[in-house]
Amino acid sequence: MPENRTRLLLILSQDLLDQARVIAGKATTVLKLPVSLQIVLRALISVGLKRESHTKVFTNIESQARAVREQRSRGSRK
Repeated sequence: MPENRTRLLLILSQDLLDQARVIAGKATTVLKLPVSLQIVLRALISVGLKRESHTKVFTNIESQARAVREQRSRGSRK
């Protein structure tokens, strides 16, 4: 892994975190190597970034952006 690293706070739902843990467990079994949750999340982000033209990626980005906008607008109304 390159030395040019940055720390990131990532907030995920429990369901997504559980799915990533399952992938880590399966990868550990198949590869016979310890695979951490961090390794799985880095791999998923890396693969996702390479699929920038994929329709499902943009659909997911749009739904998350709208959800954030809605939460922020509700917060500013209080």
